[in-house]
Amino acid sequence: MLFDFVGDLFIQLAQFVTGLDLWLQMLSLMAIGAIPFIESYLGSFLGTIVGVNPFIAVAAAVLGNIVCTFVLIALASRVREAATRGRERPAEKELTGRRKKVVTYLERFGVPGVTLLGPLVVASQITAPTLVAVGAKKSNVYLWTAISIALWGILFGFFGELLISLAT
Repeated sequence: MLFDFVGDLFIQLAQFVTGLDLWLQMLSLMAIGAIPFIESYLGSFLGTIVGVNPFIAVAAAVLGNIVCTFVLIALASRVREAATRGRERPAEKELTGRRKKVVTYLERFGVPGVTLLGPLVVASQITAPTLVAVGAKKSNVYLWTAISIALWGILFGFFGELLISLAT
């Protein structure tokens, strides 16, 4: 049932983008790149599949994803600052639930590993703000999130172009 929804959504987005002028296709791919779980990788793939120049498709989807994710990182940072303002750092207390899991992955893989592997599990719009919320250095999260989004977008744009070349 979930796969039917995702497949239908992908087909509807492809049909929508196909009928637009190039500049509207770019704006649409930017908006599609900002959608969690579709992001730069499926936005790039969709753009190349419907015939948009791969460089334009990847750039638009990556830019949309980066802008959306960076806004969410900034919001998470502000929330964290407001929540911790005026507090002394308490003694290490036992972490619980999801926060413990995120901190464990952060300690094991670091910010680069979590941001590069995170899209396999959850959207970068969730991963990056969560890293900031648990205390990862904001500048590292911005840098590695941008690298991750760009790499995933390029990879799936290439994959879409490869599928087109194999089909023709």
